[in-house]
Amino acid sequence: MIYQPIEKLLPRSGFSSYKLIAMAFKRAQELSNGSPKLIEAPMIEKATTTAFREIIAGKVMLKEVADAEEAALAVEKKAKKK
Repeated sequence: MIYQPIEKLLPRSGFSSYKLIAMAFKRAQELSNGSPKLIEAPMIEKATTTAFREIIAGKVMLKEVADAEEAALAVEKKAKKK
């Protein structure tokens, strides 16, 4: 497996290493069961590596983190209108 920087992975899981591993495990299982890859990746790349790369790219994210980012963007957009 290729080294994936933890400082880029943890923010996508709410800074929880447990949630990060659970999220990567679930996505790797989906990839192994035939789900399409969300990023460009070689066919020979292992599912776990692809899962971590998808997390870093922001294609796979914990729902509560995605909701928080969406709310922050809405507040920022509202502030720019004023």
